[in-house]
Amino acid sequence: MKIGIDAIAFDVSKIHLPIKTLAEARHIEADKLEKGLGLKKMTLPDAHQDTVVFGANALTRLIKDNAIDLSQVCRIYIGTESGLDNSKPVGSYITGLIEQKFGENTLGHCDTVDFTFACIGAVDAMQNCIDFIRLNPNKKAIVVATDIAKYDLGSTGEYTQGAGAVALLLSQNPRIISFDTNWATSHKSVFDFFKPYRTISKFMITGNDDNYPWFGNLEGEIEIHKDQPVFDGQYSNECYIDRTNEAYAAFKKVSADKIPLDNWFNIIMHLPYAFQGRRMLAGLYAKEFGIEASDAAAVKEIAKSEGYKKFVSDKLAPAESASSLIGNLYTGSIFMGFLSAICEYSDNNIEIAGQKFGFLAYGSGSKSKVFEGTIESEWKTALSPVDLFGTLAKSHAISFEEYEGLHTKMKHNSVLEPKNEWVLDRIEHEKPNLEGARYYQWID
Repeated sequence: MKIGIDAIAFDVSKIHLPIKTLAEARHIEADKLEKGLGLKKMTLPDAHQDTVVFGANALTRLIKDNAIDLSQVCRIYIGTESGLDNSKPVGSYITGLIEQKFGENTLGHCDTVDFTFACIGAVDAMQNCIDFIRLNPNKKAIVVATDIAKYDLGSTGEYTQGAGAVALLLSQNPRIISFDTNWATSHKSVFDFFKPYRTISKFMITGNDDNYPWFGNLEGEIEIHKDQPVFDGQYSNECYIDRTNEAYAAFKKVSADKIPLDNWFNIIMHLPYAFQGRRMLAGLYAKEFGIEASDAAAVKEIAKSEGYKKFVSDKLAPAESASSLIGNLYTGSIFMGFLSAICEYSDNNIEIAGQKFGFLAYGSGSKSKVFEGTIESEWKTALSPVDLFGTLAKSHAISFEEYEGLHTKMKHNSVLEPKNEWVLDRIEHEKPNLEGARYYQWID
């Protein structure tokens, strides 16, 4: 039985900060970001957008563009590390909006849950749904990867920010790609990137040492939520390489393919920035092809070799194109990379049916999964509603002042007037039993 992706849709922010603008403001040489990391644009949420908005927009497009019968969809699983609530999942928000759009109780039978493991959460959700369909072949499932990658102003992660979502329809006999049953995992608990609870003494805020209530808080410490992570970029790169190499080695043991890296037509990796994959894979490339690489300096030389450059051009570059124009989508980046690659092949009239694609997924904290799939004969037809690069070309450039205003949440008006999309309408602050509830509406 073939199981995989039957349809795909996306939503990314319609505004971006040109990387050159950011580089100038931060006194960084633009070529280091553009040519060194592959960055061109950095998307960020407008004032009316959040994780739910991006996910609901992507899912709405998936349903409408593919005339999906929601009665056949038994799971809508969400991959995200940008949750809005410690109890109510993003999935319940999104399914609620879909029922607003397509009819009350349309999804009353449908299960939903959020998967969180940094950037690999949506891959976990997809693997779970594939197993479900294998047991229930007449059913369908949807995975939505939705995230906002936000870093502190002036940090080393600032230029990798991005915002958007990718939605996947999973079924038997898929039109786009079917996944093989061999999956391999490498997992180790580390602190390369995480978003901890942070606290500050109430005394530091109120100046009162008697622990009087402060906006309903009776504790001596106030918990602070930050979308921005605590991270160590260099260490995270090491963890990325280690987990990926370990998962790849495990995959080779369960696969009949002695050198998958060579035989995969295209390789899809998690891309925090466009060139991350090519920078991380040089060591594994050397090992697989018997090239001596005794230290980091030798690996750097291999990365400059003509052989490796051709390997990158043939197998990695097609997935990088969209990342250069969007930025990091966290859980969505690997699927946006896949969409980028197949859209490039479609736009250039390159037939890829029957070709094997390899996937090297990674999530900080840390875990990697390696798996593969075969492109199906109807892949190009299934892509016909998707205008990835045409949509990205219409993105609106904003000023550095607008960017900082949105980042610090001091700018409350949207840069672009929303149209044909979901928006965050309001957050309840008056009713005690609904304080913090988020309400959304569709704007025609």
